[in-house]
Amino acid sequence: MSINSAMLAGASGMRANSSALAAISDNIANVNTVGYKRLRNDFTSLLNSRNSQPTYSAGGVMSHSSPLMSEQGSAVASSVSTHLAVSGNGFFVVRGRSDNAGTTDPYLYTRAGQFTPDANGYLQNTAGYYLQGWPVDATGAVATNPTDLSALQAVRVSGIAGGAEATSTVSLSANLQSSHELSQAVVNGTYDAADSANNMASGQVTPDFQVPVQVYDSQGGLHTLTMSFLKAGPNQWYTEVHMAAGDIDPGGSTLVDGQVATGMVAFTPFGQIDTANSTLPTTITIGMAGANAGPEWDAGLGLAAQTITLDMGGPNSPGGLTNYDSPSILGTSPANGTPFGSLASVDVDDDGFVTAIFTNGLTRRIYQIPLAMFGNVDGLLPENGGVYRLGPNAGALTMRGAGVGGTGEIKARALESSTVDLAEEFSNLIMTQRAYSASSKIITTADEMLDELIRLKR
Repeated sequence: MSINSAMLAGASGMRANSSALAAISDNIANVNTVGYKRLRNDFTSLLNSRNSQPTYSAGGVMSHSSPLMSEQGSAVASSVSTHLAVSGNGFFVVRGRSDNAGTTDPYLYTRAGQFTPDANGYLQNTAGYYLQGWPVDATGAVATNPTDLSALQAVRVSGIAGGAEATSTVSLSANLQSSHELSQAVVNGTYDAADSANNMASGQVTPDFQVPVQVYDSQGGLHTLTMSFLKAGPNQWYTEVHMAAGDIDPGGSTLVDGQVATGMVAFTPFGQIDTANSTLPTTITIGMAGANAGPEWDAGLGLAAQTITLDMGGPNSPGGLTNYDSPSILGTSPANGTPFGSLASVDVDDDGFVTAIFTNGLTRRIYQIPLAMFGNVDGLLPENGGVYRLGPNAGALTMRGAGVGGTGEIKARALESSTVDLAEEFSNLIMTQRAYSASSKIITTADEMLDELIRLKR
């Protein structure tokens, strides 16, 4: 009977609008939830009548709510360095446990990037899910895999060992006075770099000019590398590069008294260094103890081999070592390398690399955060905590670095706001309320009509 179908249509209208009200309520409740994707309500009519029937039988309506996954929330600045937002396509990969996760701990996907370290230093968002990333090895390489989730690890930003950086380059900017008088050792012909009784490294011969430079070894220890100069004649200077005698072993070479290199530095008549006729090596290698191939660290220090490049400039380069008739003076002698430093902070760049910053100024990449892409993001299925799991209609999973192959950028110190528009939701709330009330009127009207029908037999 048409009246019965009308009552059923009214009931379906109330049921559909109840569902719509629940979705609107969720939207309003999550207006401040990070990474929340608002729900859209779609109503579908149901048709029970056939064209051949003389009377119409109502079918009613049904409601379906689905998150609008493709909508982008605005990025809101945050003061926390590990708060992350995705600008564009892609999802963070997360898991419910930081370590010892098993098959019962699935990989999930989220845009809620309010990650902060837990008690063990693992990045965890407020819903309790742990951020996953590709580890960066000691050489800085990342073993990326676009489909293998097992290649990911929970991102940990504490318990990272500190580090030191050995000196590899010493730059020298100085002038050696061209008119400097020859020392008595040169006049008498007694100067001999290989003789401890007649060289500068031992202190028996006073250098005409000396430059001490602080350098770091492989363990961050500090040493003084001294460059001693003795005028040998016009446009020529004897040079000894040496350290403390107790730090250096000759290792089978002719070097003595802590020397690591000796030779002659020549200059052109225009006061510029003459690299072609200079015999002082520009690269110094201090071997590991026992190498026996040249100067090496003393065995008691336990240091790794170290190569130091001496940058003394050239004819066409500014600064460097010069030979003008002006008092000998040191300009600068910068050297790279750092002492040991502990972890100071962690930063994330737009490419998704998590970088550890140490107190000595060193930086080291430790993870790269991938973004997960899907053929159909609307096919993802929502779970508690603002996360999503793969659904049958989501398509294939692909993980890429930020900004690669259509993925968005990762913004550090930012969070993606909810996509809910309160003005729109309040408007939908009013319309849903009226539709629900109108559907209820269908039932009361149909009830009155049925009551009239029943009273006909009385």
